Amino acid sequence: MDEFERVGVLGCGLMGSGIAEVCARAGAGVVVVEANDAAVAAGRKRLTASMEKAVVSGRLNAADRDEALARISFGTDIGAFRDRQLVIEAVPEVMDLKLDAFRRIDAVIQDPETILASNTSSMPIGRIAAATRRPENVLGVHFFNPAPVQPLVELVTGLQTSSETLARASAFAAGLGKEVIVAKDRAGFVVNALLIPYLLSAIRMVEAGHATAADIDTGMVAGCAHPMGPLKLTDLVGLDTTLHVAAALYEEFKEPHHAPPPLLRRMVEAGMLGRKSGRGFYDYG
Repeated sequence: MDEFERVGVLGCGLMGSGIAEVCARAGAGVVVVEANDAAVAAGRKRLTASMEKAVVSGRLNAADRDEALARISFGTDIGAFRDRQLVIEAVPEVMDLKLDAFRRIDAVIQDPETILASNTSSMPIGRIAAATRRPENVLGVHFFNPAPVQPLVELVTGLQTSSETLARASAFAAGLGKEVIVAKDRAGFVVNALLIPYLLSAIRMVEAGHATAADIDTGMVAGCAHPMGPLKLTDLVGLDTTLHVAAALYEEFKEPHHAPPPLLRRMVEAGMLGRKSGRGFYDYG
């Protein structure tokens, strides 16, 4: 982490807060920028609660928690990123939002060597990079939920991403204690290209009345030794995120098994997004 002492994170939702936490716990000074004061307050609360949970579970001691929290600052001014050595975007999976975010970040960054990274789980890195003046410094740095716990980071290179940027980003992720894999710029990258069709198949089973969500999950946990069934995993990932990734896969490849099932769309439209909304395929109270 010696090279990346100053990190910026745009967005402090489920993923952004986890990424900020991981970076701060590794010793970096982190600036978190959100859209408004309400989002800042919600993000701060989410991040603090995550660290408290880590203390209670014994994965983090109280002194390290306090030091990590002291390394994080919050605000609404994207100009706070001007001195960052790495900025990670973690806004919703909407291309127009991401393009606008990268244009704004690129405009304020002072160091030409700063890496601009997207936590996108499905969107084209090359298209995002083209919104900046430094496409060679742009790549995907895809964390998995929850970022403080999941050991994997996917690095995704666009056509113009330099080998130096990839090497520096790989060293950064390794410095966080993460396992690193590298993927080319195609929808779904590695993990979601394999995972999403599996989740969609489980949703189609529920939709067709073939089996209940609980029985499907029990079958995969007890019969295939999966740590979590596909419907509980969809709730954890977020039904909206699952829909966005599936739509991106279908747009690029036009394969039927990538097409989002109508049930998934209806649940998202109804605000049933999974754990983060309190209800998805299961009720979380």
